[in-house]
Amino acid sequence: MTDFILHAMEFDGKGGATALSGEALATALKSDAPSWIHLDAGKSETRSWLIENLALPDELIIDALLADETRPRIVTYDEGTLIILRGVNLNENSDPEDMVSIRMWIFGNNIISVRLRRLKAVIDIREQLEAGRGPKSAPDFLVALIARLFERMEPALRNLDEQLDALEEQVMENPDAEDRQAITTLRKQAIVFKRYIAPQRDVIASLRNSELSWLDTSHKRKLLESLDRVTRYVEDLDATRERGQIIKDELGNALSDRMNKNLYMLSVIAAIFLPLGFLTGLLGINVGGIPGADVSYAFTMFCAILTGVVIGQVVMFKRLKWF
Repeated sequence: MTDFILHAMEFDGKGGATALSGEALATALKSDAPSWIHLDAGKSETRSWLIENLALPDELIIDALLADETRPRIVTYDEGTLIILRGVNLNENSDPEDMVSIRMWIFGNNIISVRLRRLKAVIDIREQLEAGRGPKSAPDFLVALIARLFERMEPALRNLDEQLDALEEQVMENPDAEDRQAITTLRKQAIVFKRYIAPQRDVIASLRNSELSWLDTSHKRKLLESLDRVTRYVEDLDATRERGQIIKDELGNALSDRMNKNLYMLSVIAAIFLPLGFLTGLLGINVGGIPGADVSYAFTMFCAILTGVVIGQVVMFKRLKWF
């Protein structure tokens, strides 16, 4: 098998699959037996293989299957259906919100899927087929893949919510200006997630309400479960964004209150030392007639007077409820 074909399988109708290669691969595309061929969009041979082996109604389909950037969508033709979905990026050293696309062309009982990066949900389906517990037909494959995509999303979205909870607790107990960046990062992640998950909800809704003959009632019922799940994800992401803004506002209020309190204390201290500065400045003028200039204990007496002034101010400020 050439390296641009990642794997090719023919479903046995019992949950298992048989690997395809060579002439068997070409025959499978023309037979009624359900099959799945998974291609690497990063290989230059993929485009020529698609043109040679698939009688596609429009070259735009190939462009969509091989595009560098895609958005979740569904386009139905007489000959087949183009479906583009996204899953969380669970590859090593990658950000989950950098979602990975899976592009599919479904015609008859055949599925042609194309990817640029590895997608764990696709690997899960392949492993299920190898274990004899996988989908039995093309619609089974699509429904199972959609469900697995959303199952893989849940831990990433739950982790986002847990991080937000931790930040909220941190802001309530010990607000710090550095928390602003963490909150902004979480809100950005939620925005990126929703950018791809919200259109995916529309794709599932379109599939469920479609008149495609190969989707029966049981498939649409399973799609409804996936639709409910992705709708909840979108609502949770909206709530995450709103909570993030509220926490950011609370952080700003807490930091502002702290600054105001510090400025207030500085103002009180300045008010206390204002008369002390006046008295010391008055007695520090270099002219004759300064009281106590010839008395040995005059400095001690003056310090006692200043201490009395401070005590009197503190008592007065307390009564005025300045602090």
